[in-house]
Amino acid sequence: MRCIIVDDEPLAREGIASLVNQTPGIQLVGSYNSANAAARFLSEEPVDLLFLDIQMPGMNGIDFARSVPAMTLVIFTTAYAEYALDSYEVDAVDYLIKPIRIERFQKAVDKASNYLELLKSSATSTNSIQQVTDDYFFVKAERRIFKIRFSDILFIEGLKDYVVLQTVSQKVITAMNIKTIYDQLPQNTFARVSKSYIINMSQVTSFDNNTAFIDKHEIPIGDAYRTQFFDGFVTGKLLSRNR
Repeated sequence: MRCIIVDDEPLAREGIASLVNQTPGIQLVGSYNSANAAARFLSEEPVDLLFLDIQMPGMNGIDFARSVPAMTLVIFTTAYAEYALDSYEVDAVDYLIKPIRIERFQKAVDKASNYLELLKSSATSTNSIQQVTDDYFFVKAERRIFKIRFSDILFIEGLKDYVVLQTVSQKVITAMNIKTIYDQLPQNTFARVSKSYIINMSQVTSFDNNTAFIDKHEIPIGDAYRTQFFDGFVTGKLLSRNR
């Protein structure tokens, strides 16, 4: 994967470059101190992955992420954990908190690599939901038709112009709006918890005010969806101490 770094701090750029050099499968092709400089490069050269800071002079990372090409993935790198939910509103692949550990960095790169493969394999085919029943639907993806049982879905993630269906056994990616697929799901089982995520409530193992936990996955709960999530799925289902 061809990648660039966008960060206004020289030491931060050097640190991320060092992590890139320790990680197989990625090639650093540019390092920039502003979104404007990176935008000029992207207008001339294809890039698979951006390591992007959020707080920068001029255009910030969140706004810049909205303008990058559809096939360019974004991993945010920042010192501020409070921006995590904002990052998923612009379809970021991952969110890394500085200082970044090499193991966590490589996990994010692996995720980006997997998504990029799925995006490229799906870009050449027409994908859509083919049929919906009470228990499953058929999804066309990667020149095949997959039968997806609702009960097997862990969560659905919006990624650029695609959705990624994470089931208990596989990932399936198809070109579709996340709202379109949400409208096809059983509304008593699936909850929209952010602009980018839909979760299967029957698969949730625990949650707090900001995160739903499903198996090893942590799904952020967005501010705009939090009230609906708790009122619609949680209130009335929590055991009272007095019962």
